[in-house]
Amino acid sequence: MRQLTILTGLISIISFGAAHADEAPQLQRQGTATQLIVDGQPFLILGGELGNSTASDPDYLKPLWPNLTAMGINTLFVPVEWDQIEPVQGQFDFHVIDAAIAQARQNDTRLVLLWFGAWKNSMSTYAPAWVKQNSTTYALARDNTGVAQNILSPFDPDNLKADKTAFVALMTHLKATDSHHTVIMVQVENEIGMLPVVRDYSPAANAAYAGQVPTTLIAWLKAHKAKLDPKLEAQWAAAGYRSQGTWIEVFGDSDATEEIFQAWSFATFVEAEAKAGKAAYDLPMYVNAALNRPDKRPGDYPSAGPLPHLFDIWKAGAPSIDILAMDHYWADFTDWARRFKRYDNPLLIPESNQAGFHQAPGNAFFAFGELDAMSFSPFSIENLPNGDPLIETYATLKSLTPLILAHQGKGTMRGFRAPVTLDGKVDETSQTFDLDGYRFSANMIYPWMPKDKQDLAAHGGLIIKTGKNEFIVAGTGITLTFKDPNGRDQIGIEQIVEGHMEEGKFIEGRWLNGDQSHQGRHLTIPDGKTSILRLRLYTYR
Repeated sequence: MRQLTILTGLISIISFGAAHADEAPQLQRQGTATQLIVDGQPFLILGGELGNSTASDPDYLKPLWPNLTAMGINTLFVPVEWDQIEPVQGQFDFHVIDAAIAQARQNDTRLVLLWFGAWKNSMSTYAPAWVKQNSTTYALARDNTGVAQNILSPFDPDNLKADKTAFVALMTHLKATDSHHTVIMVQVENEIGMLPVVRDYSPAANAAYAGQVPTTLIAWLKAHKAKLDPKLEAQWAAAGYRSQGTWIEVFGDSDATEEIFQAWSFATFVEAEAKAGKAAYDLPMYVNAALNRPDKRPGDYPSAGPLPHLFDIWKAGAPSIDILAMDHYWADFTDWARRFKRYDNPLLIPESNQAGFHQAPGNAFFAFGELDAMSFSPFSIENLPNGDPLIETYATLKSLTPLILAHQGKGTMRGFRAPVTLDGKVDETSQTFDLDGYRFSANMIYPWMPKDKQDLAAHGGLIIKTGKNEFIVAGTGITLTFKDPNGRDQIGIEQIVEGHMEEGKFIEGRWLNGDQSHQGRHLTIPDGKTSILRLRLYTYR
């Protein structure tokens, strides 16, 4: 009877997926999580982003696929260059992206397209020559001394018209040609931000800064006053929570106000572009942020991008953008990941440290387990070394994907890794959390090996409650201990079993109740090894 039930369930899942195969990818809520739905089923992105130029030549990309698929990725993040698809104004050439889509389909891999349009890493290097060479028509941003920058001004309607036209042409082409939904999501622009000053000081920008704060933004601030970013709320409060006035009158005279103003200009530009693109083909869309260092002023970092302290500006100005995403290249992953996960913003990591960067396994387990992340994706994935620990991590996460997706947003899953400071120092303090009436302490030090021989920054894991007193634990280099949060009972290990997952079901391997659990004292997974364990606990007095 149980086999019949499982078979019936699998047939239902297959039928559901087939029935929805003609539906475009979309986002859907599950509890407190937002999931990406592809072919009618939740989809977890185990991704990698190609280097900027890798996909610009189909013949260069083609021989890389065997290694890419061997890495275990299911989604590739691929740039689309404006200058390459529209070398002559109004004449579009999509053969490069068509080749990438065809190659991805042949290798059973999905794509996320990165639109390198008006801005890429703040600059406008991917604008076509007919834009770059005509700054009379396509205005450039200027610094505070009036010097033109290699950055298209978001205040010029001609810039918006040209970029939007190309983006809509791309989305229209995808709608007509990608019937199998190989492309599941689109990034609009890339790491928008103003450099080397806080904002654009072109004549059009200065006129807008002297004008009134748009009523749309004021309305957002009022409607979300209780949930605003604390820094933004403090600025608005200091000026008396004004409901009208100039930018300085509403937010004060500071660099922070100028950054808010610039963020609004970028957000509304992107909104017009994304809204038009979705009208052509309604795929999930996001913008990505280059992170700011805490000791830098806006303009020293790319000012006005979709950073956490500007989320409310971006949410108000660009409602057609589904997600504000984090590009992470620094050591302090856990703090930034928590800041990008907000009540109205799921965690999407389209780009992280260089492929092979040693923190990737711990970061991936933490992001998926603790923050219901939609994706994890190292940059320059084609350069991932053979045997890199991320490959084993992805294989583990792939086998756990049905379980992870089933538990997202339900409070039955936790992730953990050792926090790392900006200068790379690992915090060795145990991470403590409650789950199913137990208090877990997760330490990222394997006890049976010298600490100085372990890569502590790579350690991390996740735990999923799968039944009464039963859990699936996965990770690398971790030690778990257990307590009664009320202090009444003792907690014992009924059983630890090593195993693997097949179609969402745990398949038993070795039983580890002896030396491997230190006679029932803890659960461990060694440094340099990724494992899946089933844990059962009990109480006694």
